[in-house]
Amino acid sequence: MALTTRRRALTALGAALAGSLALPATHARAGEGRCGPRPLWRAHAHNDYEHPRPLFDALDHRFGSVEADIHLVGDQLLVAHDPAALDPTRTLESLYLDPLAALVKANHGSVHRGWRRPLQLLIDIKTEGSSTYLELDRHLRHHRNLFTLYAHGRVHAGPVTAVVSGDRAARAPMEAQSMRYAFYDGRLSDLDGPAPAAFVPLISDNWTADFGWLGDGPFPDTERRRLRDIVDRAHAHRQKVRFWATPDAVGPARDAVWSELADAGVDYLNTDDLTGLESFLDSHERP
Repeated sequence: MALTTRRRALTALGAALAGSLALPATHARAGEGRCGPRPLWRAHAHNDYEHPRPLFDALDHRFGSVEADIHLVGDQLLVAHDPAALDPTRTLESLYLDPLAALVKANHGSVHRGWRRPLQLLIDIKTEGSSTYLELDRHLRHHRNLFTLYAHGRVHAGPVTAVVSGDRAARAPMEAQSMRYAFYDGRLSDLDGPAPAAFVPLISDNWTADFGWLGDGPFPDTERRRLRDIVDRAHAHRQKVRFWATPDAVGPARDAVWSELADAGVDYLNTDDLTGLESFLDSHERP
């Protein structure tokens, strides 16, 4: 009798301990990882640095990609859209590289806690591309454990994948490297070119230069077919697709364009409205 009572007590104690160690209910919801909420990998924060808290506002809205414009001033990479807005305290290092390194360390190897897929850091070069890239390369190497690495024909994923956009003169010094910590942002003209995804993992272009539809009325069939053909060709080469200059004013036209982009398989949706795109993707995508 005493043995039976002891077994029951141990069983009850085990159940109590299991209950005390269980994850909170919010972590058991569909679409969430073991440690953190499901990131919105398709969400791209255009001009991310213009938000009150660069990087962190986008991450709080679960974005999978952020964009920083850089200007080479001396040996510093200053973050701003225009030269008139340059501030020596707002460097790529202080706004992005140092915070990302601290975040990855705190999260044991990832930007989004519990999710190993890399965050994309799109770096848009606003000054002369070749010299600016060489300085950027020096900064990235200082944080080499943070970034996805290309080395001698192979890609080794890291917590953050840096993709260089902007001034096209950056391409030559990047192509000359057998080891680099950044990748190149292609254009539609690169879609069927010789550059592999190991160099050009992303194809970006101006929506208004290639499509006339801005969300009002039905999407013309010819443009829908063109959009899907672009996505299919990029994906066949393991490249992702992004368009800038898509409608971003709150309203049905923007949502119509976002819906067509998402349905066509476009990999990144571009916005300055973090809350708006988060809400759209949560309602449009299944967990």
